[in-house]
Amino acid sequence: MPTRKFEKHHVLSLRYDLPLHEFPNHCACGKLNSIEHSLSCSRGGYVNLRHNQMRDLTANLLAEAGCGDVVIEPHLLPLTGEEFKYRSAITTEEARLDVSARDLWSPMAKLFLDFRVFNSRAPTNQSLPITKALKKHEDEKKRAYGERVLQVEKSSFTPVVFSTSGIMGDEADKFYKKLASKLSDKTKQSYPDSIRYIRQRLSFCLLRTLVTSLRGHRGTSPKRFSDRNDINILYMIKNNSN
Repeated sequence: MPTRKFEKHHVLSLRYDLPLHEFPNHCACGKLNSIEHSLSCSRGGYVNLRHNQMRDLTANLLAEAGCGDVVIEPHLLPLTGEEFKYRSAITTEEARLDVSARDLWSPMAKLFLDFRVFNSRAPTNQSLPITKALKKHEDEKKRAYGERVLQVEKSSFTPVVFSTSGIMGDEADKFYKKLASKLSDKTKQSYPDSIRYIRQRLSFCLLRTLVTSLRGHRGTSPKRFSDRNDINILYMIKNNSN
């Protein structure tokens, strides 16, 4: 999969926690650079890129498996006075989740997914065993959206959580196994081949975004050049010459 210069080395560095060669000492944001910082720095949009790529791939896999009504970033129904157990529950009218679809768990049943790819090297996560870190992020998603989806949408909710080290949470593992089963039925391929196909695509997708976040541009974007004024001047000169 890695073909560009440095990419194979970056993959090995991420996998075995090796130092990076020819890596900038400072990030464009001004802080000291490191693998941990590059995976967390919001400058350049690479944190959102990881999330969006995993979201879009999963939506494509749902459609490929024959699920209906696959929607990216569906809006939730507005509340009509419902109250929830957790104070962190999302109650805004413009609330939306990452993916919705039908027919996975049972015919016509609707499901909602919300994704998170957290930096397992960050101090807040590194202090926890990976299983507890995954569970913590799953529980945060459930407290934010679980009750609302169940009560208002009358649907199921699954938090799809990954670490940057490539480990998925228990909820995500159950979801992708069910998706592999449905994909196997649709394509007539064996279940082992289907789950392998899904896991490989997820792994490569995540790995590409991680390598991109290490080498991606975080400096100031160039200003867009506009030749509107030049065109206006030429137009005036042409009219005056006539």
